[in-house]
Amino acid sequence: MPKTLTLKVDQYINANPNCIIATAHVDSFPPDLPLEPNIREPNRKSSTYRQIFDSLTTQPEKFFQRNNGIVLCVNKVSPTSRTELELEILQANEGGSDGIINGGHTVLAFQQARDYKYDLTLARIKVTIHIGLTEEEALDIALASNTSAPVDARSKVNARGDYKFIKQFLAQLELELETKFRIGYYQNQSGAPKNPQCNVNHLIKLINCLDRNKYNPQKTKGKHPPVSNNPSLTDAERERLSRLLPLLPKALWIEQRLFKTIEAYITNPKKKGVDLASIDARKNTLLPDSRYSFGFSAPADIAMPIVAAYRVFLDENYNWIIPFDEFAEDFLQHLWDNYYKKYLISEKLANNTVGSKICRNPVIWDNLYVSAQSYLNQRLLKMVESNNRRSELKLAN
Repeated sequence: MPKTLTLKVDQYINANPNCIIATAHVDSFPPDLPLEPNIREPNRKSSTYRQIFDSLTTQPEKFFQRNNGIVLCVNKVSPTSRTELELEILQANEGGSDGIINGGHTVLAFQQARDYKYDLTLARIKVTIHIGLTEEEALDIALASNTSAPVDARSKVNARGDYKFIKQFLAQLELELETKFRIGYYQNQSGAPKNPQCNVNHLIKLINCLDRNKYNPQKTKGKHPPVSNNPSLTDAERERLSRLLPLLPKALWIEQRLFKTIEAYITNPKKKGVDLASIDARKNTLLPDSRYSFGFSAPADIAMPIVAAYRVFLDENYNWIIPFDEFAEDFLQHLWDNYYKKYLISEKLANNTVGSKICRNPVIWDNLYVSAQSYLNQRLLKMVESNNRRSELKLAN
């Protein structure tokens, strides 16, 4: 059922048939408006919020002149009197995109000021009410709205709906694996850790590492996947990443296994201190799958060179040449024992501990890729020899 809220106003005008502009009372402003159309959640710690709160509570009578106002989207507006507007809000599960398009920090300040018993009877706010917007129209206004604090690029990509294909895939994966993913899609998102591994762009970088068609060391350029953040998603990029998405569970598994391997190494009772570059045992790391938390921190990109090495085992259609479960664990331990562990130790001894520089060192990417090719060739050779022996036995019988 649609939600109905009452907005107390001094006056209002019909700017056009689908838009009303009103001077609303702050002390009775509805506190439970949905934030769905907004492109980020309000942050109590931000300078934007503090400025709004201070302006509201120190001189409420001047708040109308000092604030840019609030922009709403509702399904229907019904004037019940000259001083009251009844707003009908469609919930998201009813196909609605109603709620606060711009002004989330302002509405949060209203609520906190009321909680602290400030007298807001003189405070007014300009409210622009759009009626019956589609989701695309609401998001377009949210993106175009002026903000006094920058909105990160990821939030804008999310507002355009460009992460929908990832969200849908993860929703299905959660059902299949009976787990929950903690992924941040936009700025100040409630319930999403600020840990960089839980950023949606981290997932994109993980599956990017397995694109054996786009990133090939035999090429002059683009030998290895970049670890820099580039949240822009064109139609072509979404199509490419959609083909790679089925590989995401394997990429997450590789990352989890690497972190478990590092954890086992640094918690060895015989060790005193951490001798791996960029690993900090004083902090914690959360991985996207909510089942995995670790008592140390590592650069978000530390698993990327390892994940990228696995692309050697994929054919041009992104199918595994050898069943993943038959080689994945042994191969990871091979890379760790023979290359990555030694590399991180040597970087620590050289006092090179900046995680981003370590993960972007092209030498380790090259070494791991060459090692993967050698490992694959050995596995394939053993498979051929085993098949030959079986054939010989059959002929002998």
